[in-house]
Amino acid sequence: MKLGTILFGLATLAGTAAAQSLVVAAEHVYTAAGDAIEGGFVAIADGKIVGVGPGVGSGSVTGDERLEVHSITPGLIDLSPRIDTGAYSVEQTDETPIDLSVGDALDLFSYRWGRELRSGVTSVLASPADLAVIGGLSCVLKTGGAPLLEARLLNKFGALRASMGSSPSSGNRPARGGRPINFYTRRPTTRMGVEWQFRQTFYDALAAKKNGTRLEGIAAKRQGVLDRVLAGDLPVLCQAWPTQDIRTACYLKEEFGIEKMILDGAAEAWREPELLVRSGCGVVLPPYVAGRTEEGAFYALDTAAKLHELGVPLALSGHGGRDHLDRLMHQPGWAMRGGLPFDAALRAVTITPARMVGVDSRVGSLEVGKDADLVLWSGPPFEPSSHVIGVVLNGELVVDPRGN
Repeated sequence: MKLGTILFGLATLAGTAAAQSLVVAAEHVYTAAGDAIEGGFVAIADGKIVGVGPGVGSGSVTGDERLEVHSITPGLIDLSPRIDTGAYSVEQTDETPIDLSVGDALDLFSYRWGRELRSGVTSVLASPADLAVIGGLSCVLKTGGAPLLEARLLNKFGALRASMGSSPSSGNRPARGGRPINFYTRRPTTRMGVEWQFRQTFYDALAAKKNGTRLEGIAAKRQGVLDRVLAGDLPVLCQAWPTQDIRTACYLKEEFGIEKMILDGAAEAWREPELLVRSGCGVVLPPYVAGRTEEGAFYALDTAAKLHELGVPLALSGHGGRDHLDRLMHQPGWAMRGGLPFDAALRAVTITPARMVGVDSRVGSLEVGKDADLVLWSGPPFEPSSHVIGVVLNGELVVDPRGN
């Protein structure tokens, strides 16, 4: 490992031990909360934004450090970073471990957190791997800071993770001669089986609630999570790549009256966007790849633009891509090439994902009182010639554009 990577990791782990006052001036300040500010500033103190406006912000913070860049945006937010511990992040002996949280299985020392932070992603929704029909609870946390989950959490219960398609049934097989070999000898083994398992889980929850069934232990915890989903307090983040899985997820949302459902990886959402409008689903689009993506889904370049025109809540994701061009900072640019307006592209990586998972009171836009999470750009954000040159997390300049 390079010395620079080690030092960056140590600085990240140090978190906000030393409060920093800072004023960042820029030719363009994109707040994601209104019109852009030409020739503006963002003032920071004690980890929070204390001033945003035109001018250079003189006297905004006493004894502040100052720097100038071309452009400022809020810290980027990724609802599908795919930062998990694989099979260790989900209970595979059960297709619906609803009561378990991925927060108990995250590796906060993974190099992937630093990779996301250096590319401008300051907050993510971490989810279990899609190896179960309903894999458990996702949580929203910062990509840097102290190596303690509680210190980095924004929302302990950001969403309930579910999955359609072949992933949940992968590796499962029916019992031969009625004799199971291991815990993979079980259903579901098909897409139909995955849908059946989802429906059975929610029908059981509705029946228990209707009949006043007294539950205890794990059963009571799981019922409590599903009650929150049915009451609209907790969104379901459901993986669904091709049209058939998108349809299934939308129909399940309507069947059970699930108020909040977000479709992750919905590459073929462009085929039937009216269904998404009718059902009220939000969408997290994957990194743009020309041609086929996972599950054989075809991803059209103008997908984001079509969804935006119809008013579908839209977020973009880097899906934890290793390739530099797969990172979240590049996805708005691809979407803009497909016709998505700049303001909508900015919202799709800032305030919209923040609202989807209930953390918009703290992150997602540059407003006084919110966490000081900023991305500093060398030029117009999302343009091919522009780069992320600085990152501020909780008021700390964790990536310094001056190269210090």
